[in-house]
Amino acid sequence: MLELAVGQKMQQGAIGSYQKLHSSFGGLGLLALISSFILFLIVKMKILLIHGLSRTPLSLLGLEWYLQQAGWKTEQFGYMAVAETFERIVERLRVRLQILSSQGSYGIIAHSLGGLLTRAALGLGSIQLPQHIVMLGTPNQPPRLAPHAWRLPPFRWWTGQCGLNLTNPAFFASLPGIESPYTIVAGTGGPRGFWSPFGDELNDGIVALSETRLSHQDPIVQLPVMHTFMMNDSSVQKTVGRAFGLKSKMA
Repeated sequence: MLELAVGQKMQQGAIGSYQKLHSSFGGLGLLALISSFILFLIVKMKILLIHGLSRTPLSLLGLEWYLQQAGWKTEQFGYMAVAETFERIVERLRVRLQILSSQGSYGIIAHSLGGLLTRAALGLGSIQLPQHIVMLGTPNQPPRLAPHAWRLPPFRWWTGQCGLNLTNPAFFASLPGIESPYTIVAGTGGPRGFWSPFGDELNDGIVALSETRLSHQDPIVQLPVMHTFMMNDSSVQKTVGRAFGLKSKMA
């Protein structure tokens, strides 16, 4: 809490300095622009990226680079489902979010299972909520493919409790909702038709469009991408950028 108080004091001081500078030199456009940019750097929030099941932080490097090119500070949270229980990962994430929130405002971008970990960690309470959350292909409803995948011994071994949770409707019912503003991005590039496990329903090859919803009222950003590598698609990256109000030369 001391760090948060100090950070808020510095931020207030920076804003005060900016206001004095702007009132004294308001007519000098260049000086006002420079001072605005300095203020922007000081108060800008940090963005935490959380990867999906069976992936690593490497999977988000492209999206992280995109955000950094736009001038934003980023961090990643990694985990290994093969070596950790869901509860253990959630507890580590809770601690990480507490540290982030003590430093100021922050946002979260979560791919797939990362969104469920985020919901569970924030639901433990005592954490300043993020300014915004972007979920990429997160199955907020029980995914129909999970029970089929769980029958495969390699999947059971590699995904552990995290994989088992995906097969359990009671687990999804126990997850808290999200109190922060959020954006759901769903892929629609998956196969449809007679031979598809999704039938004619839109999907990203792993998660159906309907399985990404938290509620029936959720507006969903639909993009023609596949689940596993959606974060590398330029349209997804630009959508993430717009969700956070990013201004990038590459947008």
